[in-house]
Amino acid sequence: MRDLLGALNWAMASPGIALTPVTAVADLDLERYAGTWHEIARLPMYFQRKCTGNVTAHYAPQIDGTVTVENRCGTDGGEIASQGVARRPEAFARGKLEVTFVPPWLRWLPPVWADYWVIALDDDYQWSMVGQPGRKYLWILSRTPQLDQATFERLKATAITMGYDLSALIVSGQVA
Repeated sequence: MRDLLGALNWAMASPGIALTPVTAVADLDLERYAGTWHEIARLPMYFQRKCTGNVTAHYAPQIDGTVTVENRCGTDGGEIASQGVARRPEAFARGKLEVTFVPPWLRWLPPVWADYWVIALDDDYQWSMVGQPGRKYLWILSRTPQLDQATFERLKATAITMGYDLSALIVSGQVA
């Protein structure tokens, strides 16, 4: 399988190969997306550098249309958590969110909001893949701590066709 991923990464980097644009899903029902998601895999991110396992995100829609976000992960010394908020940047782009973890008094600053696009989503909201247009960040999430191998491989292949380099992918959940 590693050879296949390497070949796909090479093909995507080759001149003349058209990449699928990074696009968000057409519709994201925030009520159905709500609840706890388990991280199965991610591209390295500074804010998760101390995470060693049991990575979760909990989403709760609010009356004002925002979504509270609570990220948790196990570390060598216990557990860390961070609280944030997500919002839809555009009414018509229902699969696109922006998220921030800064204090409320700083949220008026545009640079504190990061793109959070749901780029693949199970019809039953059992797994999702989240990324952003710059292809720097990527998360594969599941409602359970385990994701079947076939779905995991399909999501990775989708990410590669969108131009994500998965050579540094960290598998933090269980793939069976």
